[in-house]
Amino acid sequence: MRIGLVVPHIFLHKDILPGVIFSPGKLALELAAGLEAMGAEVTLFSPGPADTSVKNVTADLRYFEAELAGRGDSYLDLLKKHPVTFISLARQAQAEIVAKAFAMANNNELDIVHIYTNEEDIALPFVQFCQKPVVLTHHDPFNFLIKYKNVFPKYKHLNWISMSMSQRAGMPKDTNWVDNIYHGLPLDEFKPNFAAAEDYLVYIGRIIEPKGVHLAISAVKQYNEQHPEHPYQLKIAGKHYSGHGKDSYWQKQIEPELTDPAIEYIGFVRGPEKQDLLANASALLAPSKFDEPFGMVLIEALASGTPIIGLDSGAMPEIIKPHKTGFVVPKESTDAQTASGLSRAIADIPTIRRTDCRADFEAHFTLDRMCREHLEVYKKLVVG
Repeated sequence: MRIGLVVPHIFLHKDILPGVIFSPGKLALELAAGLEAMGAEVTLFSPGPADTSVKNVTADLRYFEAELAGRGDSYLDLLKKHPVTFISLARQAQAEIVAKAFAMANNNELDIVHIYTNEEDIALPFVQFCQKPVVLTHHDPFNFLIKYKNVFPKYKHLNWISMSMSQRAGMPKDTNWVDNIYHGLPLDEFKPNFAAAEDYLVYIGRIIEPKGVHLAISAVKQYNEQHPEHPYQLKIAGKHYSGHGKDSYWQKQIEPELTDPAIEYIGFVRGPEKQDLLANASALLAPSKFDEPFGMVLIEALASGTPIIGLDSGAMPEIIKPHKTGFVVPKESTDAQTASGLSRAIADIPTIRRTDCRADFEAHFTLDRMCREHLEVYKKLVVG
């Protein structure tokens, strides 16, 4: 099986990926390596070079890099200073790698092409010219942005893989879904902690209003008032966007709460620091009001043996097993009511067995399972 895995987003570039939050990039690299380990011949197409063991075909970035050199900027510098210019140049590189992938397929160098991760909309009109099967995965809700909402329904007849059943709600009912494949993690990336956890809860993610960080704060404060004999601390990890455009969420709703000793902001974490933070938490709070198409931090918590308390948003009810690996709390008509529901769930954390969380991860959310399911889809599409 000769697989062309096309990742159009320029964030996969090895000089950019370490400095951004971009879980689709990590997933793509692990999918490529996992498929190769299963005997597939994988070619990864990316706008810039990626840290990967598989064959890597990239765009010609000489002119992009000359522009950066002339300005004295890095890729991320240009993105921050002149986002429209950055996006325009990135789109040129994205179009180039899509063309290269389809050309290799038409030259019988590939058996199938998988357009994977955001920015794949640039490939859609040209799929008709590829003489090999093409399958697509998108990493946001399909109706999240106008550029997606406007174009995806036109191509509902193509081969689509969803990452949750909830994600499908943004596409027409007669979309050609070839499978639903949940994301996965390497089995040993997050070590489970089955011992008594420390007395803190954790939020990990972007600090923006749709993610509901203020709901987590309200819930913990309410719980602590009602249960002074066993209070929890809330540790908030992630990037906030103070000073970016008109975003005042951090300044108005989060920062003032940090005077409470029970609420701590610890900044952006990754690697071993993130693993320890999750493994030692009593639970992960995931109060997102946004319809998450998946939620990587949820399966990172399960891998750590850590229960989850989340809202009934998007894919969360597909990941959280109520009363076994955590609790799914309804979104109510007001934030105060929703926070009260989260607070009640916090009181029930001791009823969840951490071994059950890890067992659920191993049964449903490993990288090996994710790679095997992709390979089965490819085989079906190639054989016909």
